[in-house]
Amino acid sequence: MQRSIYIRPLGIFGAAPSALDAQDDAPREMWGGLPLAGGRLAFSALEVLERNARGTQRRTIGLGDLFERDWGRNTLAAADLLEAIRAPRARLAGLSLDRPRIMGIVNVTPDSFSDGGQHDEAAAAIAHGLKLAEEGADILDVGGESTRPGSDAVAVDDELRRVIPVIEGLRAKTDKLISIDTRKAEVMRRAAAAGADILNDVSALTHDPKALDVAAESGLPVMLMHAQGDPKTMNDNPQYSDVVLDVFDYLEGRIRECVAAGIPKSRLIADPGIGFGKHLHHNVAVLNALSLYHGLGVPLLLGASRKKLIGQICNVEAPRDRVPGSIAAALFGVAQGVQIVRVHDVAETRQAVAVWEAAQAGSEGRPA
Repeated sequence: MQRSIYIRPLGIFGAAPSALDAQDDAPREMWGGLPLAGGRLAFSALEVLERNARGTQRRTIGLGDLFERDWGRNTLAAADLLEAIRAPRARLAGLSLDRPRIMGIVNVTPDSFSDGGQHDEAAAAIAHGLKLAEEGADILDVGGESTRPGSDAVAVDDELRRVIPVIEGLRAKTDKLISIDTRKAEVMRRAAAAGADILNDVSALTHDPKALDVAAESGLPVMLMHAQGDPKTMNDNPQYSDVVLDVFDYLEGRIRECVAAGIPKSRLIADPGIGFGKHLHHNVAVLNALSLYHGLGVPLLLGASRKKLIGQICNVEAPRDRVPGSIAAALFGVAQGVQIVRVHDVAETRQAVAVWEAAQAGSEGRPA
């Protein structure tokens, strides 16, 4: 369902605790900013986007206008969006999301775009996952099917043979959260039994007709990603009316379907899907508008690590040479309040985020 109004937080800054504690004091909020997703950031202005048959109209307003403005027929929708933007996010399988978290990629595949074949044996993948955990990953994302543009589907049995021993091996050796990156209900079910804490589905539980029920029955958090089309053909000719708003509408619709199926909103995470059914101009538009997706009312995941858009922007062909651009994308996301960044290069990203956190806080100590 296409909505008619959207709200994007602007003027995002690291707020002093006193500015975020005064949630019942409108004048202090206007001067100190409103809290962003209950975290350590606040926002001081808004972009209001209204979509109709003539296209999308945008205007920027200050917080004073927010309290005084007559929203007309959009009053309830605007109030709901604002509450969704401000509300604290639930813990993710026990992990607090009031500061940036890092998801390390463990590809157990021969054909992933960046590191295919490097960790396609269980022992190598387990060792790699433990290394990422030592480097500072909060979540280890195990996947056995490449969903890069142009990739072929992997049979369920083959995917299970790849990922289950890795999940079991990691579960025995680390208490870090483990996510299973899969589109298949049976892989979700078996991965949960093997010790996975999170389901991460690039199809937002649409690829497998049984996935929605399995996800609900598992009781695990679910990461829902936007993608247009199947990985084999998704980047051939993607079309959008307004990519930023179309992605929002899709994710909002998937959240609604999940809630109706018995998955509480507190267990959902949204990913705008950089590179999935999107060309360069689509990707940079979505990146630019990341803070808009806080209006979904769930934590946000950004996965731009080593992706093609970095190579296109910087003329860098080899994915392994895109680490600096990956860190830039991750830091931009973190500065927009994204709670989780999914990366190949954990140590480098952790170092960059730690410096960003210290600069935001004005203190050398890392947040607890």
